[in-house]
Amino acid sequence: MTNELEMQVEELRAELGHCDPTERHQIAVELEQARAALKAAIAVQEGADDRAPPQ
Repeated sequence: MTNELEMQVEELRAELGHCDPTERHQIAVELEQARAALKAAIAVQEGADDRAPPQ
């Protein structure tokens, strides 16, 4: 899941640098949403890693 989100963030970053000024705001919004989703996915993974092993 995080790999897909990382790729989406990179694609949007690249697109943001070469987009039409009228599209810039929409791409920036999509980029922030993708970054937030990536941050949440990483937090979930880290939380799963922090749990104690079953006894």
